[in-house]
Amino acid sequence: GDYLPIYLIVPVLFLTGAVMSFTTGTSWGTFAILIPIGVPLIQALGLPPSLVVGAILGGGIFGDHCSPISDTSAVSAIASGCDLLTHVKTQLPYAIFGGGLTFLAYLVTSIIVL
Repeated sequence: GDYLPIYLIVPVLFLTGAVMSFTTGTSWGTFAILIPIGVPLIQALGLPPSLVVGAILGGGIFGDHCSPISDTSAVSAIASGCDLLTHVKTQLPYAIFGGGLTFLAYLVTSIIVL
């Protein structure tokens, strides 16, 4: 587009999903907001549907996993018998590493495919 190169749309959707789900603590709420935005982009710009929807879903799950207010983080901490913030702090380095690699994979794939 005029403001954002087309190859950055998929990585930006991944990051947007991650930030939204981290701040709200819900991946499903993120899906409900971003999928109706992503599907018209698929149609208008001719983007690969699996790439766009995958980035939205992946970003939502990544942010939800890292969020201290997520229900899955709370349940995991309770089930393992540890403090919630301790659980989040110990999981964060691994999640950020995986999320960073995923972001780079979406970026490289978008550059190659688009």
